[in-house]
Amino acid sequence: MYDDLAADYDRFVDWEGRLNVELPFLERQLQAVGARRVLDAACGTGMHAIALARRGYEVVGTDLSTPMIERARENAVAAGVAVRFEAAGFGELAARVGGGFDALLCLGNSLPHLLTPSDLAATLADFAVCLRPGGLLLVQNRNFDAVLAKRERWMDPQAQRDGDSEWLFLRFYDFEADGTLGLHMWTLKREGIGPWRQHVTSTRLRPWLREELLAALMQAGFGQASMWGDLQGAPFDADQSPNLVVTALREWGRAIHECDHDSATKSPSFAAEAAESAEFIRGSPRSLR
Repeated sequence: MYDDLAADYDRFVDWEGRLNVELPFLERQLQAVGARRVLDAACGTGMHAIALARRGYEVVGTDLSTPMIERARENAVAAGVAVRFEAAGFGELAARVGGGFDALLCLGNSLPHLLTPSDLAATLADFAVCLRPGGLLLVQNRNFDAVLAKRERWMDPQAQRDGDSEWLFLRFYDFEADGTLGLHMWTLKREGIGPWRQHVTSTRLRPWLREELLAALMQAGFGQASMWGDLQGAPFDADQSPNLVVTALREWGRAIHECDHDSATKSPSFAAEAAESAEFIRGSPRSLR
């Protein structure tokens, strides 16, 4: 899906507007842990990484899609900043880019591309290896508690025009019988008043719920979790928030690299483990919303 989208992805996002509203919150979180070295996992075309590099951070960006990484490198050259971009997927980041990062960002609803508890556990364990003790993990997912409760199928359409070229982008879900979601992007393009050309790309997502994610983070060696409803720092409301944004810190003194990647599958319930871990969700008064 994302290989096909790389050429047009930056048309689909209003990056100037998005970064203007998201960067203040991101920088507050980074400054809270004294971050200088940042890993942007699933970085797409690299726009968050580039914006942070402009602000003096040392940033590395990774993405499974080689075309996305190629576009990210082009964007960095155009912006005149030095960012290392590497094609690497979840679970292989520490082997590809090393550790010692002060913060790791996983934005843009990327974690739901992991379809099983064991894949999620392995990915979070790899994130932990990438971070120094006390390092920050910041995850932005769709608020799937609300999506599933309301059966929200369609997302807001996006439109873009460049000269005589015009694009329309529509995204929608199919709710599958096995609990996963089919994510489809319908792209329409035309030149001038010519006919519309259409293209649909699809992938599968696992709609991780809030307590499933919190339990998996705890098992991977993260603590002091806080939750927000978007990347502007709004309180999290399970019924109304558009996003689930979670921050957590890699715990000190735990051999993260030795944790059992399959342990998440051995628990009878992610939710039960999260409920038993009141100490895990602390730090911000908004973390219980």
